[in-house]
Amino acid sequence: MAGGKMRKEKPKASSRAPSNHYQGGISFHKSKGQHILKNPLLVDSIVQKAGIKSTDVILEIGPGTGNLTKKLLEAGKEVIAVELDSRMVLELQRRFQGTPYSNRLKVIQGDVLKTELPRFDICVANIPYQISSPLTFKLLFHPTSFRCAVIMYQREFAMRLVAQPGDNLYCRLSVNTQLYARVSHLLKVGKNNFRPPPKVDSSVVRIEPRRPGPQVNKKEWDGFLRVCFIRKNKTLGSIFKQKSVLSMLEKNYKTLQAVLASLQNNGDAALNTSMDLGDQSMGMEDDDNEMDDDDMEMDEGDGETSEFKEKVMTVLKEGGFEEKRSSKLSQQEFLYLLSLFNKSGIHFT
Repeated sequence: MAGGKMRKEKPKASSRAPSNHYQGGISFHKSKGQHILKNPLLVDSIVQKAGIKSTDVILEIGPGTGNLTKKLLEAGKEVIAVELDSRMVLELQRRFQGTPYSNRLKVIQGDVLKTELPRFDICVANIPYQISSPLTFKLLFHPTSFRCAVIMYQREFAMRLVAQPGDNLYCRLSVNTQLYARVSHLLKVGKNNFRPPPKVDSSVVRIEPRRPGPQVNKKEWDGFLRVCFIRKNKTLGSIFKQKSVLSMLEKNYKTLQAVLASLQNNGDAALNTSMDLGDQSMGMEDDDNEMDDDDMEMDEGDGETSEFKEKVMTVLKEGGFEEKRSSKLSQQEFLYLLSLFNKSGIHFT
C-alpha cells in the first residue's frame, strides 16, 4: 500500500496454462514435437556440416516456419519439405512467395511416415523426436539411394545410434542402424537453442547408407537381434534357454522342415507353398525390458524339445558364443552367429 491506496495484485498465471509458444502469430505445441530452431549460428553449422552441393535435391522433414529451409534453399538446387501441420505449410508458402526461392521449394503436406518420399540426394531435418526410430529406418530402406541424412535427434537416442560394443547405450538400435549405414555424431545442441525449449538436449547425427547394402533378410535379422537383446547383459547361453525363445525357434524349425519335405516329395508343385514362417519373434521383449527368471529354463520333460534345445546350444558352443553377451558383440559377430544358426536350419522369422 502506498499513499493510502491499495494496489491490486495481478492474477497469477495458472500453472496449468497450455505450453504453447509463439513466432509470427503461430503457436507451437510441445506435445506434437514442435521445437523450432532459433539460433542462426546453429542453423548455419548444420548446413555446413551437411556438405550440401549446389546440384542437390534436399529433403527436409518438419520445416516449421522455415528457418532451416531458407539456408537449405541457399545451398542446394531444390528443397522438398514434408510438413504435417497445415498452419506451418501456409507460413512456409507466405514466407517464400515472391522470392527467388519460391520455384525451388516444394511443400508436401502430410505425415512423413505415411508419405511416399520422392528421390532426393540428402536429407537435413529437425524432426519430432517421437518419430525418430520409424523415420530413421524409413529413410534407410528408401528404394532410391541418397548420399546422407543429417538429422537432429534427442541426445540419448542419438548416442544409442552411434554406440559401440561395450558402451552403456549399445543396444539393438545401434547394431541395426550400423548394419545399414555409417553413423557419426556431429554436434551436441543445448535445449535453449529451440523455441519452445524441449526438456532434454539434442544431437545432430550424420547417417550415410552403405552401398551396396548388406545381403541379409531384414525380418530374419531383426528377429534374431530381438532375441539376442532380450537381456543384453545376460549370456547368450542363458537367453537361448528361455522357454519362449526355444518354443518360437522350434516352431519355425518344424515349419521349415515340413516345407522342405514337401518340396522333396512334390517337386515344383510345392514351390507355391508359403515360406513365411510367421512373425513370432516380433513380439519378443526389447532390450529395455527384462523377462521373468522363471522363463529362463526349458522344462526337460519333453524329449523332442530337449533334443532341439541341444541343437541350439551346440550352435552356441561350437561358435564360442555360449558365454558371450550381446552388449559386447560386434556387428560381424552377430552376422556370424546368425549364419551358424541358419546353417543348422534354425531361423528367427
